[in-house]
Amino acid sequence: MGDGGRLLKGLIAVTAVRPTAPVIGGGDTVPPAAPGGLRVTAVSGTSVTLAWSVSTDNVGVAGYRIRRLLGGTATPIGAVAASVTTFTVTGLAASSSYTFDVQAVDTAGGVSMPSSQVTTTTSAGGSSTVNVALDRPVTASSYTQSYVPGNAVDGNVDTYWESANSTFPQWLQVDLGSAMGVGRVVLTLPPAVAWAARSQTVSVQGSIDGASFGLLLGSVACAFDPASGNTATLTLPAGTATRHLRLVFTANTGWPAGQVSEFRVFGAA
Repeated sequence: MGDGGRLLKGLIAVTAVRPTAPVIGGGDTVPPAAPGGLRVTAVSGTSVTLAWSVSTDNVGVAGYRIRRLLGGTATPIGAVAASVTTFTVTGLAASSSYTFDVQAVDTAGGVSMPSSQVTTTTSAGGSSTVNVALDRPVTASSYTQSYVPGNAVDGNVDTYWESANSTFPQWLQVDLGSAMGVGRVVLTLPPAVAWAARSQTVSVQGSIDGASFGLLLGSVACAFDPASGNTATLTLPAGTATRHLRLVFTANTGWPAGQVSEFRVFGAA
């Protein structure tokens, strides 16, 4: 017998529950993180090699897009897979400035914000005769009296930089203005015979940002002799690229200090 719409004693009323609506699509809408640490690792007259740190994504990074920036326009110039974090840009003009950045792309096609930008200058078209350190900003760990760091990049072999005495290591550093290919460093002392022959132990460090330096050339005993021009040449490994070039002095057989009259830097041949 029906209850006339009333619940029977002892029975529990059942309330209808609307089912959860299904999720439509389910696509990834979160872009990857911007690649970090973009830097120049090699420069020639016609190419620039870039490297960066891996990006992260909530699902997965599919690859990287490399762009050249000119004015307000960013033009994609290459792409690599997610496992690759370096790219060589070719077909560039010698002695020219270029700016690049990198974006990450995820498996859903999402694109990250750009990395930081890096600007570099290609080397001088195979010429290794231009002193790119001449009159550039220069600093040092110390100096004595009027023998200031600027004397080492003024083009005058009769003026010189001398560090504080009786304390090693000492360093002398030049800012080339932008990252570029560097082939060799030529160091001079005043040519006067009053400067007796000596040997200075020097290593070479490089940096793109002026803060983090890496070793470009290990310690070398540089021989200086006024009878042969008081000049020493340091040849850097092929593909060396840097903006800030630092000489580190750890010994001098002729005087207890680092000494340089001309700190000359030449592009890769």
